[in-house]
Amino acid sequence: MTAFLVVLALVALLVIVTLIKSVRVVQQQTVGIVERFGKFKTGLQPGLNLLTPFVDKVRYTIDMREQVVAFPPQGVITEDNLMVSIDSVIYFQVNDPVRATYEISNYIQAIEQLTMTTLRNIIGGMDLEQTLTSREEINEKLRYVLDEATGKWGIRVNRVELRSIDPPPSIQDSMEKQMRADRDKRAAILTAEGMRQSAVLSAEGQKQSAILTAEGDKQSRILRAEAERQARILKAQGEAQAITTVFNAIHAGKPDQGLLAYQYLQMLPSIAQGDANKLWIVPSEIGDALKGLGSAVGQVAGIAQQAEGNWEAPQIENGQVPELDTAGVGNGSGGAAVAEADNAVREAIAAAESAAVSSRSQGAPSAPAVPPPAPTQDLPPQEPPAAEPPQR
Repeated sequence: MTAFLVVLALVALLVIVTLIKSVRVVQQQTVGIVERFGKFKTGLQPGLNLLTPFVDKVRYTIDMREQVVAFPPQGVITEDNLMVSIDSVIYFQVNDPVRATYEISNYIQAIEQLTMTTLRNIIGGMDLEQTLTSREEINEKLRYVLDEATGKWGIRVNRVELRSIDPPPSIQDSMEKQMRADRDKRAAILTAEGMRQSAVLSAEGQKQSAILTAEGDKQSRILRAEAERQARILKAQGEAQAITTVFNAIHAGKPDQGLLAYQYLQMLPSIAQGDANKLWIVPSEIGDALKGLGSAVGQVAGIAQQAEGNWEAPQIENGQVPELDTAGVGNGSGGAAVAEADNAVREAIAAAESAAVSSRSQGAPSAPAVPPPAPTQDLPPQEPPAAEPPQR
């Protein structure tokens, strides 16, 4: 009974082992290489697969997904005899698991060695500058060589990337200095260009400003000249109106010898005016001279004892003097009368001055010297200027 149980247990164990050897589960994107007595029989597809126990054996399991392998940095000499360190990354995928298993013993190591030799061949034909600036070209050449070499292994190289290209430290320092100098040069050029553009724009702005200033000054001068001309015209018109008004008022008042004597007294301060008059002598016989003034002036031809004429006083309405018609002044009988009156006034003043000089020449004592009065600007426009008496 015990022996029977042992045999039964062995049979059960054999059945279990046989079932285990007969059933194999393969993962997705994975292929199992089955050998029968050491010879390739078939490839197991993903899923549940049945094998002949103790006869078939799964030798290899191949991953059919794209794989990424990074290789350590390798020293490569460039055409200009500089050692650079390059590390690369390979992206490949197994297309034929049978050839990848039986055509090459270790395809990853084979790809690494092939990458190193190909890199040395490619970089050896380039100088350092080309090596640093031609990564795309190097990647494309390397991928083409690797894909062609690994095709018989059932492997396709999809992409090759150079992660870094590191020149020696001394070369890196020299390159940094060169790049820094180049950047400083470009910065200086850009600064000079900016300054030139700024100077050009400033000059253009100054030019436009000068043109606008000149045009404004021109317009301002023109306007000031126009205003000054209008002001002078208005001032001349006002003076002409004032002279005409005073002239008509004087003749309308019919001046006589007494008025002329009063005007002479008013002219005495004006005679002493002027910067050149340092001393003015007032005679003590000024009263006697004034007494004879009327008779002396009365003897001048053209001066009437009493003023006669048909002059009308100007009418002032609301504080404004109306415009007077002066078209006839200076022409015809009106102009002759004005000229005759002016000549008579000048002759009367000259006669009065002669009488004052003759009175001083008779030995009359003189009054103390007094400074001339301050100049005034209140003289009416129609009064003629008097000649200055001689100084002592």
